[in-house]
Amino acid sequence: MNANHHEITGPTRTQQITLRGPAELADALPFMLGFHPTDSVVLAALHGEHGRFGGRVRLGIPRSPHEWEATADHLAETLVEGCGRRGERPDGIVVFLCQDPAPGETARRVKERLRPLAQRLRTACGALDIPVYEALCISDGLYFSYCCPDARCCPPDGTPLALSGTSVMAAAATYAGIQVRGSLRDMQARLRPAGSAGQERQRAALDAAAASIVPRILDGAEEEGRKEVRETTLRLARDLLGRFTPPAGGSEKPGGVVGTAEADAADDALVGVAEAAALVIGLQDRTTRDQVAEWMEGAEGRAALRLWRVLARRCVAPYQEHAAAPLTLAGWTAWSTGDEPAARVALGLALEADPEYVFARLLHQACNEGLDPESLRACLRSERDARLAADRPAPVPGRAAEHGPRTETPAAPVAPGAGRTATRRASGKPGRRTTAPAKAAPPAGVRPGGKARTGPAGRAPRPDGRRGSRSGG
Repeated sequence: MNANHHEITGPTRTQQITLRGPAELADALPFMLGFHPTDSVVLAALHGEHGRFGGRVRLGIPRSPHEWEATADHLAETLVEGCGRRGERPDGIVVFLCQDPAPGETARRVKERLRPLAQRLRTACGALDIPVYEALCISDGLYFSYCCPDARCCPPDGTPLALSGTSVMAAAATYAGIQVRGSLRDMQARLRPAGSAGQERQRAALDAAAASIVPRILDGAEEEGRKEVRETTLRLARDLLGRFTPPAGGSEKPGGVVGTAEADAADDALVGVAEAAALVIGLQDRTTRDQVAEWMEGAEGRAALRLWRVLARRCVAPYQEHAAAPLTLAGWTAWSTGDEPAARVALGLALEADPEYVFARLLHQACNEGLDPESLRACLRSERDARLAADRPAPVPGRAAEHGPRTETPAAPVAPGAGRTATRRASGKPGRRTTAPAKAAPPAGVRPGGKARTGPAGRAPRPDGRRGSRSGG
């Protein structure tokens, strides 16, 4: 093995775990990501003399070998650029290829089939002047090294992975409270339609919702149709959120157990097919989506995450692209509440549903680069406060003179998303966006099986300085 001594920084700055050999590297991978990365290529950056783990990137293994060269170049560049933005260019990289055998295939055959991809990844990293210290294939409970020529430690038929929970890394992670959420496949299944008998009913409800909502957006008076749909959608979303929110001083409602099929089924039972359809279609409007994104903290955030998962599971064919909105909201809420592994999975699926969904792209990049979500939370709080301030009634002229001076009591805050939507900001400062889109912006229409197209939120420009033109802004 080319790198036999690594350190991975634990939950505190002083705790370090030394990993020796490919076996411990393979065992550490799920703890680095928070899940077992089935069908994935993962690159992990190493820094310093002792190979401290830094940033990492993960991508599904492309099915076509013709895509492997471009994928390898992209992953290497993404990892190096991301580390560079944090001021830590990698000194080395570890490559992991994770894929279970196909029917009739052996783990050793998987290793050989993926060897060209491993070689291409090593070449791509070398072109950036960064060596690959180790490249491992993990398949069917075995690991293989592409770099170690010693059959005594890395036999050609593979080496069994350590038993779950028995390694040094597993013990340290348990002590630190770090959990592995199962496989990537399991986590993705919680955000996809289950293929149940109710799909036809949900598809019919989505058809009906689109037929009802889209004409009200397109055919109404200027902005009135969209405003009416927005208010209706926000009222519905608030009502559904209440079904997932525990009462004050009470325990979480059924369905709150994380990570089980029974919990997801209980959550699904809380939302009717017509309600889900109306909310999925209504969330294609970016302003509506931005307002419900304010449900991002505490019990409200946890309740919202369950609701967005339900909606993502209701986006049956041909409405898969409509899932980009609830999936992005699920990713944002998971990230905001501290669940980065779940956030990355949800945002990755959002980009699969719509690769041009700008909001998902920006969040995915920020989450992968380890940025603090508090900056976006502060922005959403500011947007909410400005909107609520604009909704408050203006003081009656002359009342202070009639009744004498008094201290004005601020109005009680309104729940985010409740009540009417302000059509203008209270402030006329330059650069502040109104909630009403410009006349030239395309309507937030939705067509069955097609993409919802609205203008971008305009909060953050693309890296090239241009603002997006799709619904994910």
